[in-house]
Amino acid sequence: MVLTTTNSIEGFKIIEYKGLVSGTSAEMKTKFSFKTEKNMKMIEDIMNEAKEQALQNMKANAQNLNANAVVGISLDIETEAGAYVFVSVTGTAVVVAQG
Repeated sequence: MVLTTTNSIEGFKIIEYKGLVSGTSAEMKTKFSFKTEKNMKMIEDIMNEAKEQALQNMKANAQNLNANAVVGISLDIETEAGAYVFVSVTGTAVVVAQG
């Protein structure tokens, strides 16, 4: 499945729009006392894990609509009280064919 932030896919033609799909994820951060390089790497890993989980959830939702691509993806990352990372991704599920 092709996932892209653009509204089209080079070399492919959108032949059917299936609708909006989204995926969300929430990951808990552990407490960090200082902004050390090790802690920054841990935060980066948590954010990447949350983003990947949200994308996989969106992809599953698109597959449930029999789509083979999602275009126009937007990504939103929020933090709450310094303890959680919330990721939401939204896009348009479509059927594409080489064209």
